[in-house]
Amino acid sequence: MKLLPKEVEVTLPKLYATENVALKEKMLLVKYFTPDSSWSWYVCEYDKEERLFFGFVDGNFPEWGYFSLDELLDVVGPLGLKIERDLYFSPIKFKDLKL
Repeated sequence: MKLLPKEVEVTLPKLYATENVALKEKMLLVKYFTPDSSWSWYVCEYDKEERLFFGFVDGNFPEWGYFSLDELLDVVGPLGLKIERDLYFSPIKFKDLKL
């Protein structure tokens, strides 16, 4: 599975495009997850030159921050599984995310 197909990439706002939007109101547009652990990455913005996302990471210590597409491609979970894009995820506001 391709993590960031062109048809998804073109829908993402550029990095810093939503910096004036309150965190609780930010749109989470794409979800990545590890099928063999509890980590998830939610994308709000993307820079295609740097291959860098901004979004929310739900892991050991949930936080907002930057993460790279290259890092996501390299991660292997505890059972040897790669990160996947959630094909059934629908964009939502952060305040509506059920953690």
